[in-house]
Amino acid sequence: MAVRLDRRAQDRGQLGEAVAAALWPKLSATPPTPVQADPYAVVMSGLGVLTGPKHGGAALAAERMLAATADPADAARVIAERLRSGERIPGLGHMVYKTGDTRGITLMNLVRTAWPDNERLAVAEALVAERSARRLPALNIDFALAAFGATAGLVPGAGQAVFAIARTAGWLAHALEEYQRQSPLRPRAVYVGPDSS
Repeated sequence: MAVRLDRRAQDRGQLGEAVAAALWPKLSATPPTPVQADPYAVVMSGLGVLTGPKHGGAALAAERMLAATADPADAARVIAERLRSGERIPGLGHMVYKTGDTRGITLMNLVRTAWPDNERLAVAEALVAERSARRLPALNIDFALAAFGATAGLVPGAGQAVFAIARTAGWLAHALEEYQRQSPLRPRAVYVGPDSS
């Protein structure tokens, strides 16, 4: 999805505030007060975003790819089959971290240190080598979570849960920052991609 921050978005935000100001007296006899989401709502909003296949679910897709690779020698076949069928290779590339996802690199290094002789790590390393040989995008946190789950013997889907737990701390820290601000930070964005109508 193509998004660009610009002046038009700010104008729309002001329009939204004007509509809210006009609507409020029709809904309540009391004057409006600033509204802040409570911490539970903050976490629920974040978890809602993680349910999609391209965000939180991406770690599960990487887990499935790793599980489909029974042996390091299968890595080339698994990657080739996905490329031939036009599938995106899960756990590679990132919309924000174009030159590499340091979270994924750091976690992979921790996995290598904790389980250096693990057979599932050998499979993950073979997939990483095949990625490099084909000059595909760098691994991201989703791939590293899949490798972590496989080497640690975690249940399928554990990577998504670990990701959500880690993100929860950040969401709550951001909410606490916002609660302390006099004027909340409200970034605006406008969709600038293809027209779907």
